[in-house]
Amino acid sequence: MDSARKNVAILAACQGLLLTNNSVLISVNALAGYALAPDKALATLPVTAYFAGSALTTFPLSFLMKRYGRRAGFTLGAVFAILGSLLSAWAIYAASFWLLSFGTLVLGAYFAAGQYYRFAAADSAPAEFRSTAISLVLAGGIIGGFLGPETSKLTKDLVPGHVFAGAYLSLVAFALLSMLVLRWLEIPPLSESERKAAGRPLAAIARQPAFIVAVLCGTVSYGVMNLLMTATPLAMTAHEHPFAAAAFVIQWHLVGMFAPSFVTGTLIRRFGLMAVMLTGVVLNAAGVALALAGMQVVNFWLAMLLIGTGWNFLFIGATALLAESYAPAERAKVQGVNDAAIFTTLVVSSMSSGALFTFQGWQTMNTWAVPFLVLAAASLLWLAALRRRRPGAAA
Repeated sequence: MDSARKNVAILAACQGLLLTNNSVLISVNALAGYALAPDKALATLPVTAYFAGSALTTFPLSFLMKRYGRRAGFTLGAVFAILGSLLSAWAIYAASFWLLSFGTLVLGAYFAAGQYYRFAAADSAPAEFRSTAISLVLAGGIIGGFLGPETSKLTKDLVPGHVFAGAYLSLVAFALLSMLVLRWLEIPPLSESERKAAGRPLAAIARQPAFIVAVLCGTVSYGVMNLLMTATPLAMTAHEHPFAAAAFVIQWHLVGMFAPSFVTGTLIRRFGLMAVMLTGVVLNAAGVALALAGMQVVNFWLAMLLIGTGWNFLFIGATALLAESYAPAERAKVQGVNDAAIFTTLVVSSMSSGALFTFQGWQTMNTWAVPFLVLAAASLLWLAALRRRRPGAAA
């Protein structure tokens, strides 16, 4: 257990650095894209490219970790972060929208690698500590919730005449620090037999109700959150709220995403996965309702805080639920499929975010989230009913 707790602490620190990277990008990507885009409907393309880079690399990174270990995969992700940050800063200096999109595409590999922090904690922890390990690793993101937006405010004008170039350059330091922290990570590699074993066919694993609901809720939680989060700086700027206010809202959104992680594992053990995940759906719905109610800073703040907290309950629950569906030899392909589905959803949601905001507006975007939340709630009720009728059969 001591080794598991040490790994959780290291992975939580890496999660904090990853989310610092992410929150800086959330604060500046859409605005930098809007400033450089030849067509303003393409403003969120750098955000889309970020998630496209994650989608393209999540499978290769998963199998690389299966063969060479978690530390090697996480370190490679940090290398991509450095390259992508330098390319993005160069793009701002050269006023090149397409180079900015390519830079964020490369940065996406870092996000893909970082998504496996939670799986590394889950796979190396005892069963009774698993949900707590996942939630504590994600709790590290609270560091990014405060550090990222503040970094973006302090560094966006660091390079004279090239707004946001300094913000991208600052990400190099965080990636280097992540590489240093990873030197203390100690997760035993898979055995030779586990590396070579294929496990059950993916089709057989995917027929399990637990797998279906875990993947569905994971993608819905990220898709709804990303759709609205990506457009928040644009919507606030359009309603003449200052950049500092948008950074403040994003900061508290990230607090909502990660601060509950200190108790989410405990809540899951006390009330059960289904109850916590359904609460996540309700919190998302409440956030959408507040976003529809007005365009003041307080509406954006409370809406994004609730959506962040709802994401936390749904996403941690989905990760713990997914871990019930695979054996050690099956980790790479199941985790790869799950995160590929999530990143594909992120690509679609970020790609549509700019166009929906430009042509339909903020309130229509929020309305689009409702049917997906209903679908997630229905799937959870289905799984809960199935488990009541046939205890253990849906695992």
